[in-house]
Amino acid sequence: MADWATISSLATAGGTLVLAVSTFAAVRSSNRAARAAEESLLLGLRPLLVPSRLDDPPQKIGYADGKWVHAAGAGGAAEAADEAVYLAISLRNVGSGIAVLHGWRFYSEWIRQDDHTPLEDFTRLTRDLYIAPGDIGFWQGTFRDRGSPEFAAAKAAVDAREPFSVEVLYGDYQGGQRVVSRFGLSPREDGGWLASVARHWNVDRASPR
Repeated sequence: MADWATISSLATAGGTLVLAVSTFAAVRSSNRAARAAEESLLLGLRPLLVPSRLDDPPQKIGYADGKWVHAAGAGGAAEAADEAVYLAISLRNVGSGIAVLHGWRFYSEWIRQDDHTPLEDFTRLTRDLYIAPGDIGFWQGTFRDRGSPEFAAAKAAVDAREPFSVEVLYGDYQGGQRVVSRFGLSPREDGGWLASVARHWNVDRASPR
């Protein structure tokens, strides 16, 4: 004779198990969809800076002391005076989000180290610089302390028209997805400077390599 109580209990347990599996699968699928949606949102905010193109218009860039320089497309500016060294790079944002520039680090030569400068060693920009997606903008920096080793190194490199490197720290307008991009400026025969980019590092997410 069938034990209907046992059969009923087994059927109930089986139904509960099926429901649990279904619920687990639904939650897992929902989590994947949420992660995909979040990644899509972040992608829409993500900036990426490279040198501007040769056919981009020159940019007139001003400094707090009234000094002005011109940075041609795919180029930059580097001028050294007794009281200051003025540096700038013409940039293009090829990412899909607004780039907010945070800081920079200067090297008086080409650098090929595998990692970027520690974030605490970057010089903070004294004003906010924004570059819209698909548009051009610029980075600028100065050295004004004539007694500092950095001033002497930068002035020597500019006066001798030697190639140098600049690492720029930037992120999206919400303060995340920070990137460090290493740029280089090398002298041109016409007296200008040619800009290039060597490498990008993601700070807040997985590196691209």
